[in-house]
Amino acid sequence: MQHSLSIQARFRPEVIERILRVVRHRGFELYALNMTQCQNNENIHIHLTVSSKRSVNLLSAQLSKLIDISYVEIQQ
Repeated sequence: MQHSLSIQARFRPEVIERILRVVRHRGFELYALNMTQCQNNENIHIHLTVSSKRSVNLLSAQLSKLIDISYVEIQQ
């Protein structure tokens, strides 16, 4: 089953690597990733599409614990 997540994070070189590592370690498969830089150049908005039989709430909870992540929202 596919799930979409919207993530707001501080713009740091390592933040994408951290997000992708959590996605992989939690057993989710990445289908799409779109990143845009916000106008203030300090934050980025990331839209992820992932797939797994696991609950997307597990992934959302783990991502929100990462440093530099402001919020994680599950898109319906």
